[in-house]
Amino acid sequence: MSEKTDIKSMNLETLTKFLTDMGEKKFRAKQIYEWLHLRQVESFEEMTNLSKTLREQLDKKCRIVSLKKEQVQISKIDGTRKYLFLLEDGNVIESVLMKYKHGNSVCISSQVGCRMGCRFCASTLDGLERGLTPSEMLDQIYQIGKDIGERISNVVVMGTGEPLDNYDNLLKFIELLTDENGLHISQRNLTVSTCGIVPRIRELADQKLSITLALSLHASSQKKRLELMPVANKYEIHEVIDACRYYFEKTGRRVTFEYSLVGGVNDSDRDAKELTDLIHDMNCHVNLIPVNPIKERDYVQSNAEVIEAFKEKLERNGITVTVRRELGRDIDGACGQLRRKYKENRM
Repeated sequence: MSEKTDIKSMNLETLTKFLTDMGEKKFRAKQIYEWLHLRQVESFEEMTNLSKTLREQLDKKCRIVSLKKEQVQISKIDGTRKYLFLLEDGNVIESVLMKYKHGNSVCISSQVGCRMGCRFCASTLDGLERGLTPSEMLDQIYQIGKDIGERISNVVVMGTGEPLDNYDNLLKFIELLTDENGLHISQRNLTVSTCGIVPRIRELADQKLSITLALSLHASSQKKRLELMPVANKYEIHEVIDACRYYFEKTGRRVTFEYSLVGGVNDSDRDAKELTDLIHDMNCHVNLIPVNPIKERDYVQSNAEVIEAFKEKLERNGITVTVRRELGRDIDGACGQLRRKYKENRM
């Protein structure tokens, strides 16, 4: 990575100070911020209302992080697009565009790789390389918006990585994404997923943001969660659920529980009963996910009847449930699959 300042990761306040320290007038910061976040230019040369001298100075001191579109897979089934982006340091990350009736939703990565080790996820197979900067998270959305020529209305931080393991950069990213001077996506249209880093869930709750928290739960008991998710060694299941209750108390935002149904592992009647006992008194929503099989593991998807029966058992107990529509199954849709294939082909 070059030593130049990452100008796209600065909020307007920091950028204003940066420019006044250079001897520039305050209003220049607003102009530059708009070039970066509204017009989404990729060079200082394009900032035509700045003097040539200032553009040259900025070019010497700063860099504009722009991801390179390395590969795009488009689903023939539902139009879902899976992007592989190349970063400045040669790493690659994935993002997904999902088209819904209510608008365009982008799922972005927050890290290069992941160290959480969840058993059914391809993202974690090679461990963690590093966290993404705020600008690298943002630019996934900018590049996809440019590619399709349409506005992105919803963002989900649920791609490769554990967002709360890159906490400070995540908060800066949220500020930039939702800032009225930039893309100005509503906090309510942003979902952040976590596998359950308890202290960070509580810290995030204290920020009193209006974003949706999605917890990757995937099990109804501590014993089963331990089998699927190593993070359970550190944070016991009831401790995680308590942190989610705290999140709701502080923000008034109902929590989503992501539950990947793995055939014969966590989809029995007993699992449904245990899950009900665990969360029945919470303002929450359960998202049942038919697991995406990955070749490195032998997990299989629960069959359709089992999924439907599981859903009905939860609903009978007053829990709001949806079964996630499977998008992009024909294009390495699961987190980490495309990146892994790309790396294998480069070896």
